[in-house]
Amino acid sequence: MNRKGFTLIELMLAMTFVSALLLAIAMTVIQISHIYTRGLTVKEVNQAGRSLAIELKRGISQSAPFSIPGAKYVNQTWGGRLCVGQYSYVWNYGTTLNNTATDKNNSNVYLDGKTKMSFIKVPDSAGAYCSTPGSLVDQTNAVEMLASGDNSLALQSFSITQDSADSTSGEAIYSISYIIGTNNQAALSPSYTSCKAPNQTGSDLNYCSINQFDIVVRALNALQ
Repeated sequence: MNRKGFTLIELMLAMTFVSALLLAIAMTVIQISHIYTRGLTVKEVNQAGRSLAIELKRGISQSAPFSIPGAKYVNQTWGGRLCVGQYSYVWNYGTTLNNTATDKNNSNVYLDGKTKMSFIKVPDSAGAYCSTPGSLVDQTNAVEMLASGDNSLALQSFSITQDSADSTSGEAIYSISYIIGTNNQAALSPSYTSCKAPNQTGSDLNYCSINQFDIVVRALNALQ
């Protein structure tokens, strides 16, 4: 009786083909996963930047015009404060947040003297946080504008300039520029304005994203 079957070579070829196919599928799934993760990271940074833009426009539009530089704006290498009427904004930059040591003279902290904030909105109708830049911040009713989601976000830079002022209408126009990104300093360039290239030490393209936002806002004296 003649029995037919696969030879050893045929089985080895079949197994090689199946292995190659499975490897190709696995690599495709991994690549798709990386693209998806990268997309979520970029989306989170952009959403945070847009939310902050809306908040700043709302806050400043309800304030009286203020001078830049002046008593309403404090900007240090490690963080800053902006006082615009009913509320003030207080922040630390990413490098400050990543520094585990707490120095009340070189960071913005809450009343406990050790907890740093990323970027908060806090009631301050008198503008005391700007008139006394080194004062501790009362966390009561403070709202964190860069609350952590899947990634820890941080402000990397912030600047505001006054473009024009109209004494007749009591209005003023300001330009604000700020950079928000994921708070892995090792994955950022030395200037903290971009993510490191893939061939650089510490690069993390899947979980690193940074973006600059430029907005124009108007202060309306009539609403104050």
